[in-house]
Amino acid sequence: MRSVECIGKATVANFSCGFDILGFSVNDPGDLVKLTKTDDFNGVVIKSIIGTDQLSYDPQKNTAGFAVLKYFEMFGIKDMGIEIELTKNMPLGSGMGSSAASAAAAIIGINKLFMEKASEKQLLEIGLSCEKLACGSAHADNIAPSLFGGITLIRDTRTKDFVKIPVPKGLYCMIIHPNIIINTKDSREILPNTLQLKTAVKQWGNIAALTSALYQADFQLLKRSIEDFVIEPYRSKLIPYFDEMRQIAMDNDLFNLSISGSGPSVFSLSDSEEKLHTAGKKIHQFLFNKGISSNNYISSLNETGSEVVNCEV
Repeated sequence: MRSVECIGKATVANFSCGFDILGFSVNDPGDLVKLTKTDDFNGVVIKSIIGTDQLSYDPQKNTAGFAVLKYFEMFGIKDMGIEIELTKNMPLGSGMGSSAASAAAAIIGINKLFMEKASEKQLLEIGLSCEKLACGSAHADNIAPSLFGGITLIRDTRTKDFVKIPVPKGLYCMIIHPNIIINTKDSREILPNTLQLKTAVKQWGNIAALTSALYQADFQLLKRSIEDFVIEPYRSKLIPYFDEMRQIAMDNDLFNLSISGSGPSVFSLSDSEEKLHTAGKKIHQFLFNKGISSNNYISSLNETGSEVVNCEV
């Protein structure tokens, strides 16, 4: 096989009450990465980047290129060159796992080119290295679901111990991305350093109930469990009209409206695509009236993860 093209799926991290431990993958949007073997060894070269002019062509500073470099390092590959063509289909810093999607596509692609040498834990290890490159911390709640699909529970990042939680049939997601910028430093610094025990107990109850609801496909329990008492009360202050968007979502019978990743994107779940479309149009119009443009993405949850879409022999 000479070349492979893969799609890296967008994700929702910090799934409501599951800060840093729960995330899920969606079908749309996704980044495309094409990897091509070169006849002469010339290392890893990023040949083109379409969709943004804000990413580096240096593979040491680009998650797609870095993923291939780490794969080569892991398996001692020294006699092969790779050219990378990257197409970004999601905005940077959006809260949809943009850097993880590019990394996941490259990881799945390079593993396919080399006869799938890597185990799941090795794939995740490379992905965590890419996340550390992108944001300074090796968190897995974007990269794990982007790689493997579905809803992912990260029990322990250090040991790469994760669990894939079943995706209930008939569950749909809407991601709304307001075209604003939130400084990552601000979103981290606004978080509290301490937590009251009574708040932690409420949060633990919701995490446990949310996990149980997903296994049982109990949408009523799911609705009652999607509430974050720890992170959202602080980070929502950085997102203009967050409370108003949530009210529109709830008025249209959606399960929730919560922050995707660290924002500014927000997400809602429902058992009805029609309700998501209706609420999405209203939120889009509301933001437009306030002078904020936005993009809406509605899809079922993705269960396969990032995947190969084309191969050339």
